[in-house]
Formats: sequence, structure tokens, C-alpha cells
Amino acid sequence: MSTRIPEPVATFFDRVNAHDEAALDAFAADAVVDDWGREFLGREEIAAWSATEFIGSRGVLTVESVQETPDGVRVAGDWRSNHANGPSAFTFAVDGDAITRMTIREG
Repeated sequence: MSTRIPEPVATFFDRVNAHDEAALDAFAADAVVDDWGREFLGREEIAAWSATEFIGSRGVLTVESVQETPDGVRVAGDWRSNHANGPSAFTFAVDGDAITRMTIREG
């Protein structure tokens, strides 16, 4: 395990931690966000979810570990925001330079 995050996930988290909505540009047009079993499909649904629960909640992730897994890149750490707080794990499926799936679970 390390704390070096591969692209495009590294730039995604840099932008998330800066509360920059450009982070959403990392998602493919048909990407899926699975937030503890609630799924948001496509950029429009992801942006609406993010506006209140992710970037809009001023979230910041302090990365503790990064792993390559059969499901993709798993980034775990301490998530702090105006919406939710605590240990969180984000698993990313990536196709080329686009995130196709982000799954959020307890870290």
C-alpha cells in the first residue's frame, strides 16, 4: 500500500479538496457514483448529488492508503465535510483518463 494516487483519481481528489466543481469533469458521461448503495447515473445526477453531499458540503479527504484492487483503485482516508464525517473508502473504476465508477463505503 502507498499514498500515491494514480491519475485521473489524483487530480480528482486535488479538485475535490479545493472544493472545485471541475472535479466532476473527471467522470465519463455515463459514469456511476455509488454512495453507500444509492446510485447516481451520469454527470447530471452526479452533479446534483455532489452539490449537496460532496463538493457542495466542502468535503476534504485526508488520504491514509491507496491500493490497486480487482475493482480498481481504492483510496481510503478520513473524510470531513458539512454533510458526513469519518473513515471512508472510495473505489474507482477508470477507463483511460475518465472515472467510470466511484463507490463510497466505510473506510
